[in-house]
Amino acid sequence: MQTIAFVGFGEAATAFSEGWGIRRRRLVKAFDIKTDNPMESVAAAKRADYLRTGISGCTSLAEALEGASLVFSTVTADQALKAARGAAAHLEAGALYFDMNSCAPSSKRQAAEAIEGAGGRYVDVAVMSPVLPLRHHAPLLVSGPHATEALSALQGLDMRPAPAEGPVGTASAIKMIRSIMVKGIEALVLECVLSATREGVDEVVLSSLEKTFPGFGWTERSAYMLERAMVHGTRRAAEMEEAAKTAADLGLSGRMAQATAEWQKIVGGLQLGDPGESEKDDYRLLAQKILARLD
Repeated sequence: MQTIAFVGFGEAATAFSEGWGIRRRRLVKAFDIKTDNPMESVAAAKRADYLRTGISGCTSLAEALEGASLVFSTVTADQALKAARGAAAHLEAGALYFDMNSCAPSSKRQAAEAIEGAGGRYVDVAVMSPVLPLRHHAPLLVSGPHATEALSALQGLDMRPAPAEGPVGTASAIKMIRSIMVKGIEALVLECVLSATREGVDEVVLSSLEKTFPGFGWTERSAYMLERAMVHGTRRAAEMEEAAKTAADLGLSGRMAQATAEWQKIVGGLQLGDPGESEKDDYRLLAQKILARLD
């Protein structure tokens, strides 16, 4: 039973902690920069997350990392490198640093330099599905020189890792390039459904798409994709900026991933929040809320 630290305590960290159960959670510490937010309501909400989950919330990164042999970085993609450099100053020697953020391989390699230079062991981890409802059983890809030790540690936490043979950046390359397609479809659905709803032809359009791509479940998936963009658009935009960087680093333009990032940023920036159980399965209600705020 090793001490675990989370750098960032959002949806992924909460889901993993809850999945591990109360016995393991007693050994979990976390620091999230939201506790330093000048708006007391934001800081209080994050402290409430600590209490609700049953982990030890810390007032500094140094406090969270003290004595931790397993460190999980679960911040937003645009903060991942900064988090790694900040953690490097406080890591225990030999600690495994699981960078689970959705970043370009080049970003992961920069983070690895900081962690390895401080005596830690950097692990490139890609989370290959939403963490809910799977929680700690969400599939993971692991790459880098410490993959063998990392796989053993994650399996010891009843997690679901699989190796991605190769250096740091291999797991993330798979995740980022896949995201060009997955999140790209989401961005296309946003533009299609919002346009169709505004024109009043949404039922016809979705019915036609169902005939063209049978079994996709366009009505249900449209609702899900709109809801995800409303709740997590800002975070998804940061991920897609990294996907665009991945393509650019490979000598491609990354323009499709960049366009996806822009759509996600627009919808996430509307700050519509969680639509709630009564609305989230109705694509038309969600589209109308987005359109009203866009106006």
